[in-house]
Amino acid sequence: MQVHANWENQLLALAGNVSHPQTRPFFSYWAGDVSLRQAYKQAEKITAEHSKSFYFASGLLPEEKRSAVRALYAFCRTVDDIVDESSDEERESRLDYWRAMVESASFAEKDLIAVAWADTLTRYHIPRHYALQLIDGVARDLCQIRYQTFDELATYCYGVASTVGLMSMFIVGFASSEAVPYAIKLGVALQMTNILRDVGEDYGNGRLYLPREELAFYGVQETDIAQGRLTDNWRQLMKFQIERTRQLYAESWTGVKMLEREGQLAIGAASVFYQGILDEIEKNDFDVFTRRASLNTFAKVSRIPSLWWKIKSL
Repeated sequence: MQVHANWENQLLALAGNVSHPQTRPFFSYWAGDVSLRQAYKQAEKITAEHSKSFYFASGLLPEEKRSAVRALYAFCRTVDDIVDESSDEERESRLDYWRAMVESASFAEKDLIAVAWADTLTRYHIPRHYALQLIDGVARDLCQIRYQTFDELATYCYGVASTVGLMSMFIVGFASSEAVPYAIKLGVALQMTNILRDVGEDYGNGRLYLPREELAFYGVQETDIAQGRLTDNWRQLMKFQIERTRQLYAESWTGVKMLEREGQLAIGAASVFYQGILDEIEKNDFDVFTRRASLNTFAKVSRIPSLWWKIKSL
């Protein structure tokens, strides 16, 4: 099946014109700001609890940037939990709280995640519209549970993942706006990996992200997914999905060398770890219904030396 890239221009338009920050980040919370340090520690705790891969990869950054990236993760995790766990009555008001926090730095004084995230937004000159796009992207799960085409799905991936990559870019540091398309592609690849890993879990929650036209092309019915059937058609569909996602990872790699040197290993690690999940899906015979593909700590650590050499050669 031919892979079309019509979605790329759509996502670049969503990202908008990115200007390189003229001012370097400033650091102050190491100078005795106990409450701010406490806020960042809470963000670190949330990251460690919810994403071992993100926690590991971010640990490869210098201390200040590591804390900022984990504040970004805690913000994303908090918004995602609002969509997944809040009651209908309180969900919209809680999302509006975070929109106001992003737009005007208005938040509850004791909200540690908001304290850390507000500081990171200001400190690293992160464009606010990326954070707002993320909130809208996560909220999309409330109104859309099926996707017809990959172009349509790519806009969802942009909202929930590419925005994270773009915001991370401002924290890590980047050479020019030429890095933007690569950050977008990496975000789409990471989210597609999540989608492929979690097909069974997501279907149980009423959501199916795989494009309907691709399901039809490979002869896979929703009933096959509902019953967790590992048919030849399913395997061919998954092989296609994995091949496309790997291609996105490959195409995004050029962007790594456009980042500041001290952040290249961390971003490269995130890419490599998630590509390892695709390998595990294949090893599990594409069973994403009863088995959850993941990398253990040893598998992650064992990938670092070759990654280090690859980055050194950039």
